[in-house]
Amino acid sequence: MSGLAPGLHGSVENVRIKEPGNPGAEEMNVRDERQAKELALLFDVSRVLERTLDLRDVVDLLLSKLAGDLGMVRAALTLLNRDTQEVFIEAAHGLSASEQRRGRYALGEGVTGTVVQTGQPAVVPHIDEDSSFLDRTGIRSRGLHDDLAFVCVPIRVGDETLGALSVHRPATTPEALQQDVRLLSIVATMIAQAVRLRRKAQEDQKRLVEENERLRQSLQKRFRPSNIIGKSKPMQGVYDLIAQVSRSEATVLIEGESGVGKELVAHAIHFNSSRAQGPIVKVNCAALPQSVLESELFGHEKGAFTGAVAQRRGRFELAEGGTIFLDEIGDISPSLQVQFLRVLQEREFERVGGTKTLRADLRVVAATNHDLHELIKTGRFREDLYYRLNVFPIRVPPLRERQADILLLADHFVEVYGKANSKRVRRISTPAIDMLMNYHWPGNVRELENCIERAVLLTDDDVIHGHHLPPTLQTAESSGTVHDGTLQASVERLERELVVEALKSSRGNMAKAARSLGLTERMMGLRVRKHGISPGRFRTSR
Repeated sequence: MSGLAPGLHGSVENVRIKEPGNPGAEEMNVRDERQAKELALLFDVSRVLERTLDLRDVVDLLLSKLAGDLGMVRAALTLLNRDTQEVFIEAAHGLSASEQRRGRYALGEGVTGTVVQTGQPAVVPHIDEDSSFLDRTGIRSRGLHDDLAFVCVPIRVGDETLGALSVHRPATTPEALQQDVRLLSIVATMIAQAVRLRRKAQEDQKRLVEENERLRQSLQKRFRPSNIIGKSKPMQGVYDLIAQVSRSEATVLIEGESGVGKELVAHAIHFNSSRAQGPIVKVNCAALPQSVLESELFGHEKGAFTGAVAQRRGRFELAEGGTIFLDEIGDISPSLQVQFLRVLQEREFERVGGTKTLRADLRVVAATNHDLHELIKTGRFREDLYYRLNVFPIRVPPLRERQADILLLADHFVEVYGKANSKRVRRISTPAIDMLMNYHWPGNVRELENCIERAVLLTDDDVIHGHHLPPTLQTAESSGTVHDGTLQASVERLERELVVEALKSSRGNMAKAARSLGLTERMMGLRVRKHGISPGRFRTSR
């Protein structure tokens, strides 16, 4: 380094000025005392750095210890700004705020800038005699010390120099300056370790914040297939399963009651998968006779049976590269179950009447409204086929379990069938909403769709009223049939009807009528007299 005393710059090993001679007893005592101070200082520094990962919280205390414990006049921590490549004083002991602001260096400028650039320590034995010491902070002008030395060591993390640790001290022997370099290098290493831990903590915190932000955005924009209506909690679970399985090639079994929308789930799986560009071929296994279903699935060769006038490709071949959706899989015959099991296991099959083995590159999605466990118990469904199908089951909840979606679906169907019938339905009346929400929907979404289509056709004032809905949805209030009798009167009325029906069925035979109702003849007689019924009028009934 230009301007530095020869031999007082470079690595820690290179700052040695001369080899000491044989020490005497007094010199050994001084050395032992210094070593004790150094150990105490290093211990205090480690305790200070343990307090927090944020160096700014402890740097002032750290520098004051360096200055006070070793008789140093000033101490400074300088850092490198990565963006501007400028070295600046982050914290200092013994410097005023204005002096700290003036202590700025370009990379490679002056002693501090050169130490940060080269990553090597440097010593200026007498700052008044060395032109490389720029004195940006104005130390010389103070005149507090006639002769000061300057020691500066880099703060490094791996191969990167982050800044420098420097001190001013009264000029001393080369041996003492060499010891200062060694000690400050140890402290700088401890600071670098604290900086490294701080960086890691900051990176971990940043990564955690980013992951939380991604999770928040994911929850806000939660996956929902565009072809399915519903925001209820049960349907959110279905959407999660669709999102998970769509990315795979797994076989899917969709379970649920008739009318819940199992085919829509199959479409969502296909169009969100890697096979979206391929075909989706649908087969209703309950709609075709079993003798025809085999040919539909596997195809047939010319002459395989009467009427087979040409070769025909089956649904498995047509679904090549895409997805085959087998609806009502629980209705296929045992013989077809065996053939289908082979397709699932080996991904190969033969056409009816053929001998050539064909490969099936497709994904299988099956659906059923049956309880396959019960069919297995009764021997109507193969257990091994069930386990091949049940790789990834998805249960679609019935409409009664997702009431929060009823009005969403109703609004959707109003819009669809309003456009289809050139009607502008503006709203659903409150009584009609109550009827929709209170009904148990045994036919699920399909029944709701039919009800709304009917209501759209019937309305003539752009409003769907309660009387536009089918009788099955009507309540006593909406239909004017509220019962105003007591419970006892209703029970007696029902009892009389049952007695009359039993006598009609038995052609007036009291004993036979009593047995059909689980009564004794005496009890039957009491009820006949109570209700004023004449058994004789039923004896000629036809």
